[in-house]
Amino acid sequence: MVVAPTERRVGILRLTGQVRRQLLWALFFVSPWVIGFLVFTVGPMIASLYYSFTDFSVIKAPEWVGLANYGNLLTNDDHLFQALGNTFYMVAVGIPVTQVFAYLTALLLNMRVRGTPLYRTVYFLPAIMPEVPVTIIWAWIFNPQLGPVNSVISSLGLTPPLWLNGPDWSKPTLILLGTWQVGTITAIYLAGLQGVPHELYEAAMIDGADAWARLMKITVPFTSPVIAFNTIVAVIYYFQYFTQAYVASNTGGGQLGGVENSLLFYSVYLYQNAFQFLKMGYASAMAWLLFLIVMMATLLSLYGSARWVYYEVSDR
Repeated sequence: MVVAPTERRVGILRLTGQVRRQLLWALFFVSPWVIGFLVFTVGPMIASLYYSFTDFSVIKAPEWVGLANYGNLLTNDDHLFQALGNTFYMVAVGIPVTQVFAYLTALLLNMRVRGTPLYRTVYFLPAIMPEVPVTIIWAWIFNPQLGPVNSVISSLGLTPPLWLNGPDWSKPTLILLGTWQVGTITAIYLAGLQGVPHELYEAAMIDGADAWARLMKITVPFTSPVIAFNTIVAVIYYFQYFTQAYVASNTGGGQLGGVENSLLFYSVYLYQNAFQFLKMGYASAMAWLLFLIVMMATLLSLYGSARWVYYEVSDR
């Protein structure tokens, strides 16, 4: 049957009206997130960008100073470079330690042994515990005078370290805490390991490949996208490392930043300037400098991962 031009136009208008209604409903349901994103994310970002060019202390109106905050950051602030050094230490040491530990643990949890679901559940529990009480308990466990760890070390006739109360051991103690809470990272690695085809292992064993060869030639290449993902997320996380350092340095009446500012990470120092010294303009400049650092580190990680990440190509 031939449809008249007028009927065809009416059908198009009717279809357009239906699509318009669907679009309006879609916008209605997504509007809470869009409004929240604009009000609580984009708005504060724009405001902080403006405040970074001002002298703003909350109790008085912001005064435009141009690039003075950024100039003071890079030339006149000695604590800034110490905070950057502490942060880069966590990135350079904390990421490899936690990622390797999580990967090795995932390999163990991927083994087919009796009780594996129980082991996986118990291992994942620390990852869902709140960071503040966990850090408080951790600080008590490694307390130099009352902690059980030093009591055991002393009973062996050894000299225990000061852990969080000493500048040399404070950051390694927090890294040790990080290895205890890698359940989420381990779960992601475990999911990647379960996606490796077992046929490849069987073929490699027939060819005489040992466990190390199978790990380096099959397991690591096939899970390299997961390794890259976890590494990039860890880079972003450790550059903004705050909660554990804030709680650990304040536990027991200590000063924010720890002994000799050994726990003065960049985010902790930003918090100090914003909420203790009330230098909101200066803290906003620090926030945007951190944004640029994290963005550059993320781009470098993405660029570098292209050289060693293996992506399986399907023939279908």
